[in-house]
Amino acid sequence: MQSVAAALARLGDLAASPTVSRLANAFAAAGHELALVGGPVRDAFLDRVTNDLDFTTDASPDQILKIVKPLADAHWDIGRAFGTIGAKVGDDTVEITTYRADSYNGQTRRPDVVFGASLEDDLVRRDFTVNALALRLPEVKLVDPSGGIDDMLAGILRTPAAPEVSFGDDPLRMMRAARLSAQLGFTLDPDTRAAMTAMADSIRIISAERVGEELSKLLKADRPRSGIEILVESGLAEIVLPEIPALRLEVDEHHHHKDVYQHTLTVLEQAIDYERERGNLPAPDLVVRLAALLHDIGKPATRRLEPGGVVSFYHHDVVGSKLAKKRLRALRFDNETINAVGRLVELHLRFFGYTEGAWTDSAVRRYVRDAGDQLERLHILTRADVTTRNRRKADRLGFAYDDLEQRVAELAEQEEMAAVRPDLDGEQIMAILGVKPGREVGEAYRYLLEQRLDDGPLGEEEATRRLQAWWAGRGR
Repeated sequence: MQSVAAALARLGDLAASPTVSRLANAFAAAGHELALVGGPVRDAFLDRVTNDLDFTTDASPDQILKIVKPLADAHWDIGRAFGTIGAKVGDDTVEITTYRADSYNGQTRRPDVVFGASLEDDLVRRDFTVNALALRLPEVKLVDPSGGIDDMLAGILRTPAAPEVSFGDDPLRMMRAARLSAQLGFTLDPDTRAAMTAMADSIRIISAERVGEELSKLLKADRPRSGIEILVESGLAEIVLPEIPALRLEVDEHHHHKDVYQHTLTVLEQAIDYERERGNLPAPDLVVRLAALLHDIGKPATRRLEPGGVVSFYHHDVVGSKLAKKRLRALRFDNETINAVGRLVELHLRFFGYTEGAWTDSAVRRYVRDAGDQLERLHILTRADVTTRNRRKADRLGFAYDDLEQRVAELAEQEEMAAVRPDLDGEQIMAILGVKPGREVGEAYRYLLEQRLDDGPLGEEEATRRLQAWWAGRGR
């Protein structure tokens, strides 16, 4: 948190920047108010980098467009129904929104859009006091009607209006509270937390797309664990992501097992650490974080109490993969993300057979082949899945995975394993066997691929010999 003086100096510099000053002067010349609002103002006090320039004004969308057009290299009105006009001004992308006073009616998934009359009224209807800050332009005057600066100093997240009113206006704000708490490291105000618990069921009126987007933003936070815990403790997760609270399996006096819920949160944290340390993926990586969060959700359905106080979860990887894909589809994630997460959940246990005996080169090839383009993410998830407090066991697993990665690298260098294919392509197979395109060509291709995975590169001559022997032995 910066001092107020330092934050105001930073805001003054921002107000004097070419884009902001041009817009401020243009709106003033047209007789309209303009204020920089929300994140950019908040982040000046928190000493955070912000790339967004969000403004609010008393001008209508048509009036905004008229003022902005001469200044903009490009403009768009995709949010026009909600009072928002976007534009590219110089090097900056900006959004300018008419003062708002809209709300949900408690039954539909879309708000009733109502334009407001003043900046102060617009700020009071915003989600949290730390976002209900504005900088009037061009006079550079800070507006803080709800005590947002005091809340930032105290590290508290609170709604400007009564939380029941704020969450009634937009129930998604309850999920946003969890996300901002994780992003900013703030504590929820007790009344805000209590209202979230009491009103959790109202999240059902929010579209799956918006819920999924908010969950993604939470998982992309530097430390999302506290936000996930808020969702679970408030009851919101029971509705939007029920597989996570279901991990809090009961433990009886005779059967003992690791706390799956706490284990999952630790895996998420460790996956984020590996993601940063390894540096092989653009960070934050949503697929890695979703896979870490969902990797064990098949355990409740597969839990069995065995003799001798043992608890088993056979096939929870396969069951969990299906559940993960089903949940992500319900939240309207894209197919690429759904398939990648499902694959990682399905494969997350594969490595643990490596410690039971030396894998052959064939087994290593299959590990790489099955992971495909998710191999780096599988490396991260598998390493993160080791949460034992037994240091000797953790070191043994870590050294074993180091060895596996080394063998993957060596084989890849020798064989270009990332693009493992049979030694003969489809055209060659058809020419050798004298067949036309069809099922038999696919069977032959898969046979040669298995030979390649078992024995490495064969060469065209040896592959042809094996193909002919296989074909002759099919009893044709």
